[in-house]
Amino acid sequence: MPKAKGKTRRQKFGYNVNRKRLNRNARRKAAPRIECSHIRHAWDQTKSVRQNLAEMGLAMDPNRAVPLLKRKVKAMEVDVEERPKGLVRKPYVLNDLEAEASLPEKKGNTLSRDLIDYVRYMVENHGENYKVSGSGLAGGTTWVRGYPGPFGV
Repeated sequence: MPKAKGKTRRQKFGYNVNRKRLNRNARRKAAPRIECSHIRHAWDQTKSVRQNLAEMGLAMDPNRAVPLLKRKVKAMEVDVEERPKGLVRKPYVLNDLEAEASLPEKKGNTLSRDLIDYVRYMVENHGENYKVSGSGLAGGTTWVRGYPGPFGV
């Protein structure tokens, strides 16, 4: 479809735009957001992913971090040379992650608050008389949300 006459405009160079800031902001937007706050605060934008993780004491590839021992050839103790370990410049990240992982986990498999209150009410009023406490369900109390009853509207 043809364009309207006189609507095309020549692109002009913006001299008042800070190109360094523009490129830096574009790089930041293109990079994904790191969910872990400990790693995000210690991250250096100028370094690669492998360098950043190595400085924190983390590994990008777990297979290379902990290599499997080959059992085919047994080398003599004199021939064995250990690889120099990477220098951990930011050990506080690893310590924070370990501390966060060692916190006790919150239980999420409990009953709802209103169900606990209803059962407690039934036990306090009726005790172990299950026929009386069960008749409350048959007498108009339903277990479905949206209907009148202990869990309804």
